[in-house]
Amino acid sequence: MNILMLSSTFPYPPSRGGTEIRTFNLLNYLSQRHSVTLLTQRHNGVSDAEVEQLRALVDELVMVPLPEATVAQTPLLRVGGKVGRFVESLAKNTPTNVLYRYSPQIQAWVDAAVQQQRFDAITCEHSVNEIYIRPTFQQSVRTVVNVHSSVYAWVRNHLEMGASAYPWRDRLNLPLLYRYEQRYCAKFSQIVVTTTDDGDEIRQLCPSAAINVVPNGVDLELFPYRQHDPSQYDLIFVGTMDASHNIDAARFFALEVMPLLRQRYPEATFSIVGARPTAEVLALGNQPGVIVTGQVASMVELLHKATVCVVPLRTGFGIKNKTLEAMAAGVPIVSSDRGLEGLAVDQPDCPLRALRANHVGEYINAISRLFADADLRQTLSHHGRSLVETEYTWERVGQRYEQVCTQIPVDGARYSPF
Repeated sequence: MNILMLSSTFPYPPSRGGTEIRTFNLLNYLSQRHSVTLLTQRHNGVSDAEVEQLRALVDELVMVPLPEATVAQTPLLRVGGKVGRFVESLAKNTPTNVLYRYSPQIQAWVDAAVQQQRFDAITCEHSVNEIYIRPTFQQSVRTVVNVHSSVYAWVRNHLEMGASAYPWRDRLNLPLLYRYEQRYCAKFSQIVVTTTDDGDEIRQLCPSAAINVVPNGVDLELFPYRQHDPSQYDLIFVGTMDASHNIDAARFFALEVMPLLRQRYPEATFSIVGARPTAEVLALGNQPGVIVTGQVASMVELLHKATVCVVPLRTGFGIKNKTLEAMAAGVPIVSSDRGLEGLAVDQPDCPLRALRANHVGEYINAISRLFADADLRQTLSHHGRSLVETEYTWERVGQRYEQVCTQIPVDGARYSPF
């Protein structure tokens, strides 16, 4: 098949963030079996070498620059620009971040390709790319939007949990996001989400949508299984530390859980590991036992040194790379419902793969159990790794995505329509 993949995010190297990792690995899988054209936007941080490495993976790489609006402006112009974008957003019923990256050059290229019937399927890698798909495209080409998760549900959840950095703005935008997702979901032949919770949210917005669950995966070579249990009292939380859901999780655990945990285990440490820590995250390093590392050369090395990985997320939808990667590395996990979304870890009909906690006391009890019981740590380590090997490699995930994009049954794929 001839497949066009649209990604406003340049998906290489596959280490810049969750969107890049997912897009790159799905692209890599499909390109080995189909003719794939990637249409993407290049930003200043992309090197010529990275362009050539990405080009080698696809039949055709089409790049356009990001819009000139991304160039730095004076404070006055930035304020005026924000107001103008907000007014335009209301008029077009489209979020500002979607309009901000919109490229007429990409639109013209896509329109011409559809008119010429060059492709059998078009995929939008992340919902921000939906803007280039016209409702009439469904008449001549299969259209897929890989939404990752509902933006409306994400923002609503942040407001409900008090984790929004700009609550006044998000409350103002919430009705717009609801209407926006209703509208764009109706344009597509297929909608891809990462968990059934995501699917529930999209179903409420668009009851007639064809929704498919395709989770994230893990590169097992990048996250090898650890060789020994460190048997210390060291906790780790990983993630990009300028993301609102990670900031909220780090603050909750450092300020509410750690003080009580250290009453039982004075030597306990909590490492917050990830790039771009904000000032409020850096300030957590002043708390007893809390370590803020910033970006590190090897995430998996620090995972292997940790006794337990905590995923204390209280907001956000979708399957979490951080949870899957820790499982792949063999680190026992204590996590919230949000951190375990989409994963069968403690149901009666499956092996115990993680401990669940949503409140301070539950975290302390679960972590204490693991600190005291080496056999339980080994059980979670083994079963977590086994789950990833069976269900969450990029090979398995790619098979499921291929079936959505092509409607061709794939041997061995556990395809999950919602």
